[in-house]
Amino acid sequence: MQDAHAFLQTLATVLGVAAITTVVFQRIRQPVVLGYIIAGLVVGPHLPLPLNADMSTVQTLSELGVILLMFAIGLELNIEKLVRVAPTAGVIAVIQVALMMCAGVAVGQAFGWTQIESIFAGAAIAISSTTIIAKVFDEMKIDPRLRELVYGVLIVEDILAILLLAVMTTVATGSGLDATTLLLTTGKLVGFLVVMVVAGLLIVPRLMRYVVRLGRPETTIVASIGICFVFAHACAAMHYSVALGAFVAGVLISESGEGHTVEHLIVPIRDMFAAIFFVSVGMLIEPALVLQNWVAVLVLSVVVIVGKVVGVGLGGIVTGCGLRTSAQAGLSLSQIGEFSFIIVGLGSTLGATRPFLFAVAVAVSAITTLTTPALIRRSEGAARFVEDHVPRRIGTFITLYSAWIERVRTAPASATTGARLRRLSVLLVLDAAFIVALLVGGGLLHERIQHAAAASLGLSKGASQVLVFAAAALVVLPFVFGIVRLTRAVGLTVAGDTKIGRPVALVVQLGLLVATAAASVTAVEPFVPPGVGVLLLVALAIIAIVSFWRNARQFELEVQAGGAVVLDVLKSKLAGEATARAAHGKDHAATSPPTPNDAPSLLLGLGAPRLLRIAPGSTAIGRTLGELDLRAKTGAAILAIVRDGKPSMMPGPKDQLEVGDILAAVGSEESLSSAEALFTALEGDAQPA
Repeated sequence: MQDAHAFLQTLATVLGVAAITTVVFQRIRQPVVLGYIIAGLVVGPHLPLPLNADMSTVQTLSELGVILLMFAIGLELNIEKLVRVAPTAGVIAVIQVALMMCAGVAVGQAFGWTQIESIFAGAAIAISSTTIIAKVFDEMKIDPRLRELVYGVLIVEDILAILLLAVMTTVATGSGLDATTLLLTTGKLVGFLVVMVVAGLLIVPRLMRYVVRLGRPETTIVASIGICFVFAHACAAMHYSVALGAFVAGVLISESGEGHTVEHLIVPIRDMFAAIFFVSVGMLIEPALVLQNWVAVLVLSVVVIVGKVVGVGLGGIVTGCGLRTSAQAGLSLSQIGEFSFIIVGLGSTLGATRPFLFAVAVAVSAITTLTTPALIRRSEGAARFVEDHVPRRIGTFITLYSAWIERVRTAPASATTGARLRRLSVLLVLDAAFIVALLVGGGLLHERIQHAAAASLGLSKGASQVLVFAAAALVVLPFVFGIVRLTRAVGLTVAGDTKIGRPVALVVQLGLLVATAAASVTAVEPFVPPGVGVLLLVALAIIAIVSFWRNARQFELEVQAGGAVVLDVLKSKLAGEATARAAHGKDHAATSPPTPNDAPSLLLGLGAPRLLRIAPGSTAIGRTLGELDLRAKTGAAILAIVRDGKPSMMPGPKDQLEVGDILAAVGSEESLSSAEALFTALEGDAQPA
């Protein structure tokens, strides 16, 4: 009876204080997650307040919060959604997570943390908070294209976080990263997951479809949460994270086609236990540890904000999202949250990290959570500033490259092209996997190999090290060349092996190289000497930036050379318009469709331009192209502005529009139709020319 009374008292204290903080934070328009963390500080043991809750009880309840959070994330995922977001959000997430992992490791090493602690720090700052972003986006009017991109990145990041949890478990229990033990531990984990997923696919989807057909919500809730806890318990029994089991259960139920039904029903339960989870996080914060490590907290906070903007921005540009949208997405994702707590909590539970790391991670999350609403509100202005100040050559290249990617993405691919891209992608993954396996094996066994080489050949320690590294390079080199060759083949398949398509193909190649190298470096970082992976990634980034700049120059020259084609098309269309006006009147000319053979091989394969006229009284008059933001809103790019019969090629974001201007827009049919609809909707701002 006494235990029941103590449990009730703890629950009342936690939920009562959490209720007050959530109301306060809703009123001051701040993420309620931060309020829950502060509630945890209030009821925790580290502040001299008379509201202490029993730590063990809250920790037990918080486990339910973790399980339900991960279960809900799994419910939102399915194979179809993953395939849809993989070409864009997948690449962005891989680049961003890898960059942040390397940055976190570098910061940890700089502060003298152990290699394992540095790896956990990198993993903690790599994953953005789905909970925080969802709550902030719900309170703001966010552009649908930006919302879709950000949520796509979050989906892939959640999957990567699950993989990180599995890898972190393996690394932290690898007995000093001994090769044999690590191999056995990894094999055991993979085998367990395969058995769990295969068995689950045979039972769970059929069972959930049957349960939902009964039409009883309470039966659906009990059955779905029961399945969730069964899988979580299976993982706990095998000494793995309960989060992994809950996530797998959610994905299996999602494959039944009833994921949205279950998700809608469990939302209130999930939110209550998630609140307790965040309160438990606040209870674990030791203000003294935060103060002792305040420099690390500030440095990691800056790294999170700047690193995510750079990582997401780079990935967004490579995948054709455009400069402005990429910058806005980076600012929106500049925080860490629930996964960070789970990851560092795992490290603490396994004894791989010291208590200070949890306090540092929570403090960084609190700071970045506070800055998130302000960053999202100001993201459009900041992105416009970046777009206005980027070198014009680079801005033009990014804009037309994005329009190119948009057209390729929406164009129906031939069976031959699709099969070739799938084959190249499989070979690329295999080559990267071989390199990772060789580097991990070499990193774990290099000391033994060096001793064996020194003993058998009579070499000194330095000479044996050089010999081992040279041998490793010779073994890895063919696979590196294979990756370079395969990424080039993918780029040429997408862009075409033409004089003007090669710069675009090279950018695709560089993007794939950066993503592949970043993922590989992240995978091998725990097993190679500290700093090696970071140095390799920095070197590749420098090479990519230099190559990008040189290609932008080459691209500009090719576009200028092809400008004669554009001018001929524009003159022909304008002459046709004048004739039509004289013969049939203005209305006929304004609605005459462009002929399909205007420019069958115009420039980059972007197709014939769609001409839009700025009519008198248009609100676009006096505004710049940057203010109109046509690329981010529709996916189309402005190739030229015709003013007084004189075309101006490749206008920049600062170019201002005047009455009578004709904009030559290029891109996919869908993006051009969206651009035309956008102009037409603004009270006759523009008409098709």
